[in-house]
Amino acid sequence: MRTAPTEQPSTQRTDRATTPTGVAATTPLSALGQVPWSEIRDSTGPASAIPQLLRSVARADADTARAALEDLRTRICQYGFVVEQATAATVPFLWELAQLPHVTCRAQIIQLLKNIADARQWESVAAVYPKLLNHRENPVVWERRARQAVRARRGALRTLLAEQDREITRASGELADALAD
Repeated sequence: MRTAPTEQPSTQRTDRATTPTGVAATTPLSALGQVPWSEIRDSTGPASAIPQLLRSVARADADTARAALEDLRTRICQYGFVVEQATAATVPFLWELAQLPHVTCRAQIIQLLKNIADARQWESVAAVYPKLLNHRENPVVWERRARQAVRARRGALRTLLAEQDREITRASGELADALAD
């Protein structure tokens, strides 16, 4: 199956103006419908399940949200690899969820963002096997776009580093360190 380009989804702005309390002024994840999920791929095939997984992370009880996040991790950044083009399109929504106080697995979302920011496995493989860069389905490009998507929202770290929750501030500090490189 041929995959669709991800330029628009990976640069799509999903951050919203916030109220004085820092809560999003619009409905969380309202831009999900602007991404052509069925035209891009995750590790399982068409990425059409990603919006529901993101909604589950946003609205479900702690156990369900954590399970949805683990499924999402498998689809976009398994074993530290950016596994498909859907990763870059998913990153802005992960940033959005990480900033919502009611989301129960915010620290784990931030850790996933750090894993994506650290991902350089495909670049390492391409350094040894440059022919990888000539394939139509170029995983090095997916990896770079995903890292760029994480960097594009790093301004949110100021708020996350000021959180009262130590687990969130620790994960945010690790992400800030990863982005400082």
